[in-house]
Amino acid sequence: MKRIFLGVIVFALLSSTIEFSYAASLDLKKLDLKSTDLENKAVLITGASSGIGRSIAENLANSGVFVYAGARKQKDIDELSQHKNMLGIRLDVTKPNQIMAAVDIVKKEGRGLHGLVNNAGVFFHSPLIEVSEKDMQFMMDVNTFGPYRVTKAFAPLIIESKGRVSNISSIAGIAASPLFGPYSMSKFAVEAFSESLYYEMKKFDVQVSVIEPGNFKSNIMKNMQKRLALMESEDLPTQYKEEYKAMAGFTAVDRSHHRDPVAVAEAVSHALFSPRAKFRYLVAPSQPEADLTIRAAIAKVVQLNSDHEFSIDNETLGKRLSSALKTNAAK
Repeated sequence: MKRIFLGVIVFALLSSTIEFSYAASLDLKKLDLKSTDLENKAVLITGASSGIGRSIAENLANSGVFVYAGARKQKDIDELSQHKNMLGIRLDVTKPNQIMAAVDIVKKEGRGLHGLVNNAGVFFHSPLIEVSEKDMQFMMDVNTFGPYRVTKAFAPLIIESKGRVSNISSIAGIAASPLFGPYSMSKFAVEAFSESLYYEMKKFDVQVSVIEPGNFKSNIMKNMQKRLALMESEDLPTQYKEEYKAMAGFTAVDRSHHRDPVAVAEAVSHALFSPRAKFRYLVAPSQPEADLTIRAAIAKVVQLNSDHEFSIDNETLGKRLSSALKTNAAK
């Protein structure tokens, strides 16, 4: 259990999940939005009781959007429902009966549904050859099958409104690293889910986006300990002592010097309401994190193009990258 505990804390401190509440309203001018873009719109957010989900929910509600805020505990549901323009609903993304009950609530409320934000997620940190299958299944059930279940259930409402779907991934869905395997597997799957869904929903005039946050302010020790109590204990000695030791510095509790996650809430809002919404939103809090992610993406292109019958020469590859950048800038 000790090694899993250390792994969970290390990854949590590197992840985008937070435990702070930022009750700001959106800077519509900055996002190139008008108040009329948000009027009479309703959005459902999973995992809205804390962290990034709570930040997204409060920012949208404070800006006039009606928010269905999904949570698992009655205390959180009651608290969310006290907020103006917000209704807390019971929603565990691993339980189909709760998902269908949430669909019924949204239908009965009669506001329609413009947007769906698949935010609920869990994380832990462990070597792939040592993590238990039970814990791996838990990770995938929440992080990967959760968005699939919820999107499938709410798709008719989103299609009816020609609305938006926004999936919260992570920079760990772009760049994997040692001991991040279980979490990165779940987020790489979210990336693939988002890309396929993007093309499949085009025929219904529904836009899909994926948000890839980096490392923002966090205070997650209490919740991590609770989650660990539900995880399968593995007391076998680890073969990765040096890897854990190298990451020990990331276990510091004080994250007050990190940026607030308002940038993530802004990215989601742009994805949900902007007429020029993008498919992919990298939300890095610093240049080094942005560089790390882009380098990882470039490395994959280089590896894919290396030493095979149909490899593209460097000049052609450079021209194609330049053309893609120009096309993207013109959108």
